[in-house]
Amino acid sequence: MHNKTLVAVATGIGLLALSACGSSGGAGAAESKTVTLVSHDSWAVSKNVLKDFEKQSGYKVKVLNDGDAGQAVNKAILTKDNPQGDVFFGVDNTLLSRALDNGLFQPYEVKGSDLVLPRYRVDQAKHRVTPIDSGDICVNYDKAYFSKHKLTPPQSFDDLVKPEYKNLLVTENASTSSPGLGFLLGSAAKYGDGGWQDYWKKLKANGVKVVDGWEQAYNEEFSGSAGGRKAHGDRPLVVSYASSPPAEVIYASPKPDSAPTGVSYGTCFRQTEYAGLLSNAKNTKGGKAFLDFLLTKEFQEDMPLKMFVYPVRQAAQVPPEFVKYGRQASDPETMAPDRIAANRDQWVKSWTSLVLKLCLSRGARGTRRGSP
Repeated sequence: MHNKTLVAVATGIGLLALSACGSSGGAGAAESKTVTLVSHDSWAVSKNVLKDFEKQSGYKVKVLNDGDAGQAVNKAILTKDNPQGDVFFGVDNTLLSRALDNGLFQPYEVKGSDLVLPRYRVDQAKHRVTPIDSGDICVNYDKAYFSKHKLTPPQSFDDLVKPEYKNLLVTENASTSSPGLGFLLGSAAKYGDGGWQDYWKKLKANGVKVVDGWEQAYNEEFSGSAGGRKAHGDRPLVVSYASSPPAEVIYASPKPDSAPTGVSYGTCFRQTEYAGLLSNAKNTKGGKAFLDFLLTKEFQEDMPLKMFVYPVRQAAQVPPEFVKYGRQASDPETMAPDRIAANRDQWVKSWTSLVLKLCLSRGARGTRRGSP
């Protein structure tokens, strides 16, 4: 999930911009024994797990990585009459309404969907999408910084505007970044339509720094990440994911006894990702088989260490590293997809006018992609 940074959400402009690029490559799934998955660049699965599906189903899997989450969704909408593939994975709750309203998916009730935890289920009447994973967008903190300065890390949205945390937070652009958008939606869920703008005025006054995307925020500006330590990042607070501390440990060499970063669980927004059978898919039978595979216990338990997300299937186990070095938020901010649909573009537009024009760091570079 960490490298899904760019999201074209601001005012629907992304759809118009992408239309100028056209689409090429056709359906990509003409062979009856090939099922084509279209996804964002964060898609990952263990080779042996994918081979198990191919052996058991008789289908070969072709993967088309179509950039960041927002770009992939918009391109899939533009090419829905002649889709690039059969299955789309990676539309999340912040963009779900756009996909459904544009007829991106056809109905299919996935085998095992009755085992999805009830809190993640949507579209129960039509079964156009199936929940696959979840994750929490949260502020992370640099433990060493707060220990050195004998300062208690912030625990909530309210804490972030306190004077003791002035000039400590870096976040991502809500119009170009998935975690940036999630953080904005979290504040809207917390403070409501009439309160989130006042909250961001306080954040701005308290020195929040805004950069293009997650890669720059986490690996360059944040002092607590491996990349930030090398680049001498000076911001000990960053908008990232609840799964970032386990990632810091897993990718470290040598591995530390404890994660160097922590999570401010009172700042979290719950993100859920879905998959669906594309309208006009050439290989619907193969697509259905692949969707069934995404909810198997084998795939659900493989996801955490591949994409740093949590399974949505009941009784699916997470790896010990996730338990030891991190956890999901117990009471994250959430928002119904229809409320996101009704307000997202206007909120991003207002946020841009209020925050971005005055806060975006000069000379911010284009977002690169990567995982900690």
